[in-house]
Amino acid sequence: MSLLSARLIVFFASAAVLVIETLATRLLAPYIGVSLETFTGVIGTVLAGISVGSWMGGRLADRGDPSRLLGPIFILGGLTAMASPTIVTMVGPAFTGANPVSIVVITALAFFLPATVLSAINPVIVKIRLESLANTGEVVGSFSAVGTAGAIVGTFLTGFVLLATIPTRPVVLGIGVLLILTGVGFSIRRGRSVVGAILGTLILGGLLLTVTGPCEWETAYACARVEADPENESGRILWLDRLRHSYIDLEDPEVLEFRYIRDFAGVIEATSDPGAIDVLSIGGGGFTMPRYLSSIRPGTENTVLEIDDALIEIATTELGLETTEMTIITEDARTALRGLPDDSFDMIIGDAFSGTSVPWHLTTVEFAQQLDERLRDTGTYVLNIIDYGDLDLVRSVLATLEQVFTSVAVAAPPEYLAGSDGGNFVVIAGHQPIDTDALNQTLDAMASRSITITDDELDVFIADARPLTDDFAPVDQMIDRPEF
Repeated sequence: MSLLSARLIVFFASAAVLVIETLATRLLAPYIGVSLETFTGVIGTVLAGISVGSWMGGRLADRGDPSRLLGPIFILGGLTAMASPTIVTMVGPAFTGANPVSIVVITALAFFLPATVLSAINPVIVKIRLESLANTGEVVGSFSAVGTAGAIVGTFLTGFVLLATIPTRPVVLGIGVLLILTGVGFSIRRGRSVVGAILGTLILGGLLLTVTGPCEWETAYACARVEADPENESGRILWLDRLRHSYIDLEDPEVLEFRYIRDFAGVIEATSDPGAIDVLSIGGGGFTMPRYLSSIRPGTENTVLEIDDALIEIATTELGLETTEMTIITEDARTALRGLPDDSFDMIIGDAFSGTSVPWHLTTVEFAQQLDERLRDTGTYVLNIIDYGDLDLVRSVLATLEQVFTSVAVAAPPEYLAGSDGGNFVVIAGHQPIDTDALNQTLDAMASRSITITDDELDVFIADARPLTDDFAPVDQMIDRPEF
């Protein structure tokens, strides 16, 4: 085998492992969400596969002619890669929690084997090319470098190009077929039958195309689908991964189905003067609040920061969004804020999520300072936070906002505040006193079960919670997630 051929083989195999690893987070998202813990579990499990595969490949290569192994390894690697999405779809619904154990187990079931098999190729190629012990370091080092380069290309190609342009399953099918064809080529050269490989490809390819996941659309950030409300002909529910993110009534934008959305509306009603206001929404989703405010407060200027341009398309085609009614900036909120003028908004609404948690960089003191600069003196910031159990996250978010704003409060059902249940908490911050009695009356009028606490009650609730900063914001680890 020529040096060029050997390097191309190692480059391709290493790239395939990282393509599969990058796709794994997307395939798993509908079942275990997207969080730092998800990425940690996937990376760690695939690295374990790489380690085991490298060790096994080296041992097998020492037991005979290593070139005999290339065909079977490529074929098995392609078949196991093609099987991974079907495995996720079949076992995913059984994983009702997003704890570290669940993440590692489901990742191992679907992706450990292809990572292990394909990682055996590198030591096999090294054995083939190793002609003398005198150049061991050069051979091993060069192929390690080539493999790393392939992994980098596979990561960048998948993350920056493939996921943004092609659905996940066709990508898996393509990489699996390429791996199998490579193995078939090596097998034919050695006179082996490839009937099994062909049958396996047809069976797994058919399953891959017919056993589909829950996604109607795969955006760059989420698995999305829209469901009709069986109790309301004009009602639509937007699901992102495993959570209901938005409810839209196509005929009446003033219908607010979710309790926390009614809390948003109640806070705006209680803290803003009547009439049109200037509102910045961080996170668009189904664009429920911008449409509600445009309807109930004609003339309101809505600016929406939504990082996922595919959601804008879904909201337009499926949820009746009229983009001419608002200004939509498709960019990460943290960077987009830099281009917005100071003292320009009466209300900022925070409702951006990655899985069940707010992206960590949108929870810190530094981000709150950016928001404060964009708010007018009488403006208010309201933020949706999901938390359960010990409520470490919502308490830290409140402690964070107290570092920046004069007045801070939280609205939630009494059992949430007591820690006996959990869900959506609406955090309120500004520089004007918060009249909790008036706000509670407004929330009651909005048919919300929430009550508002501030001042001494809030201090007791926050207790010794630590503020979040750009240097310390372990949001994914702080939130206690429910069992779905």
